[in-house]
Amino acid sequence: MLRFLKQMFDKQPQEKEKPDFYSIVCPHCFSKFEPDEVVFRAAHVREDDDDFMLQEDAKLNEWRRKFRLAEADMEAVIELHTIPEENRTYASNIVVAVTDRYGVVTKRRLCPNCHNELPISAGKVPSNIISIVGASQVGKSVYMTSLIHTLQHKTASHFNAACMPLSAEISRRFRQNYHEPIFERGTMLQSTNPNELQEPYIFQFVFKDNSEATLNLVFFDVAGEGMVERDYLDMYAAHIKNSSGILFLVDPLQIRSIRDRIRIKLGDAQGEFANRYDEPREVVISLFENFIAHQQGSKTDIPTAVVLTKSDMLQFLQEEESDYIRPNSNVFRNVTHKGYWNRTEFDNINGEISRFIEKVDRPFKDAMDVYFSDTAYFAVSALGGNPVNQQLEGVIEPIRVDEPFIWLLHKLDYVPGRDA
Repeated sequence: MLRFLKQMFDKQPQEKEKPDFYSIVCPHCFSKFEPDEVVFRAAHVREDDDDFMLQEDAKLNEWRRKFRLAEADMEAVIELHTIPEENRTYASNIVVAVTDRYGVVTKRRLCPNCHNELPISAGKVPSNIISIVGASQVGKSVYMTSLIHTLQHKTASHFNAACMPLSAEISRRFRQNYHEPIFERGTMLQSTNPNELQEPYIFQFVFKDNSEATLNLVFFDVAGEGMVERDYLDMYAAHIKNSSGILFLVDPLQIRSIRDRIRIKLGDAQGEFANRYDEPREVVISLFENFIAHQQGSKTDIPTAVVLTKSDMLQFLQEEESDYIRPNSNVFRNVTHKGYWNRTEFDNINGEISRFIEKVDRPFKDAMDVYFSDTAYFAVSALGGNPVNQQLEGVIEPIRVDEPFIWLLHKLDYVPGRDA
């Protein structure tokens, strides 16, 4: 009885004292700073005052040039230290608006480093960024689309929450560029262009319990070609460094032994196979060169979910007593985590996929063990099937697509965990 009581009390979550404010990670340049370091964009223009005329914004233009975006003159930037205390408006212990010397109020807070506008909630809630990384052709854009679709239509309600885009513009871009092509027209997305700006898709995971802090989700769809090019990855090193969690996508078709076995099984009915594949280990090496090598002990403790995508393709490997995939594999069984993180289901899938990857790509598994201190292994199917001629047939039924994300929620103390 004493042992039972001790275990019961040991499992009680420890209440964390809520800080007065949170450090901000800019969702555009991914620099980290404090709320009192922000600057503001003036809400008006005056031709009779050089300080408030339309003018070049050197920091914003420098950021835009990196992505080949057009440069334009902007309203003035107002430094916070030039605003008297009585002209500052506070909310949640941070300055959210200022009144300039002409009595005009602006609420447009900017990152002090790139001068892009910050989300309204910046500094009020944790700036948790989830990175999606992986080699070219791994399906990052498709996975992101399927994940957000699943979060909005199923997962959020399972945790008494709602998943919403931060702005109407983000909602429109996501719907037109990602959701409608896949879920309404059944058409595959084009590969992400590394020479174009991939603007972050910012969503909020808002709990209906007001005592729970809102979680900001920043999905940054980095083109796979860039993940093995050092100059390109340099630009995003700060993004990965300041992430709260990483979704590391691995396509089973990237692994030669798996690709060859599936080709033999499929014969002429192969569906979509990419023309070229980068080995998963090459992405790990790029991450090490550009980010991990500069961390303490040359290792990162950012929780990293290794996500084996296109798990539906593994059905062509299933055999009784197989060293690869058996017919009763966890991979083919959809699982719903409802209200809590199911440790029993996690142990099953994590153990199976970890052993599978160790079997088929030992160099990659060893590299993950060396450079990442907090990893877990998952298998998902974003679409539930393999497209043919860029078209999806039948109803799209994602399999376990939200499981890696819920694991990250659990690691960030948003979702409790217990055995089934």
